[in-house]
Amino acid sequence: MQIVSVSSLKGGVGKTSVTSGLASAALAAGLKTLVIDLDPHADLSTALGLPAGQGTPVGELLRRPKKHDLRDHVRTAPWVSIASAKNKEDKRLVLDVLAGSSASALFDRPDLSRRDLHRLETLVAKIDGYDLVLIDCPPSFSGLTRMAWVTSDDVVLVAEPGLFSVAGTERTLRALKLFMAEYAPSITGTHVVANRIRDDFPEHAYRLKEMREMFADHLIEPALPELHEWQQVQGAAYPIHQWPTRTARAAAQRFDTLLAQLRRV
Repeated sequence: MQIVSVSSLKGGVGKTSVTSGLASAALAAGLKTLVIDLDPHADLSTALGLPAGQGTPVGELLRRPKKHDLRDHVRTAPWVSIASAKNKEDKRLVLDVLAGSSASALFDRPDLSRRDLHRLETLVAKIDGYDLVLIDCPPSFSGLTRMAWVTSDDVVLVAEPGLFSVAGTERTLRALKLFMAEYAPSITGTHVVANRIRDDFPEHAYRLKEMREMFADHLIEPALPELHEWQQVQGAAYPIHQWPTRTARAAAQRFDTLLAQLRRV
């Protein structure tokens, strides 16, 4: 079971869209996948089609992680029925969700103890049967993000092609390296994904070149283009792989490639 956190320390870079795209790719690939929505805004839960109030939110479970069995609280994402209707292979698709809610905000503070940092790890340690776990983190370097990193095998940092985002991602990689040395030796891969690239914008071409030089082996390709349909896709609670447009199909193929690199296949 591979556990991947998707993070950014700057809001508005499309972190949740990247997480949902990877979840869609995992579903299309037939990987048994669990998505944990650790962001108190719970936008990913909404994008996955999980009705509000369905399932015990992860924030409630983190209060007493030793008392809960995660398997009793996950819910099947409605995406499964959408994909199953178009799946011609005789296999059971698995995409489960541990819902997010504002209850998680209790732990999103900078002063978490070393013991508190292992709360999510304690929950996740009780599950098996999944190929992949994706954790959507809040856009901060506070308690929840660090809790996710302690639990993870890989960390993906999402950056957009702008000066502040690129500089912030570089600082985050340095902070992550220090954090790994002290708290998270289990992390084996640190990655950067360039998101919201516009081919017709010279500044984006310049920043993407800068990112390739600055992040070198950390940057995984391909870069993800600006997709104007994202709001419509997420508003309909659809996986990008099932959205019937040419641009969505092209985006889905890029997520397939990114997922394959994360899976090291």
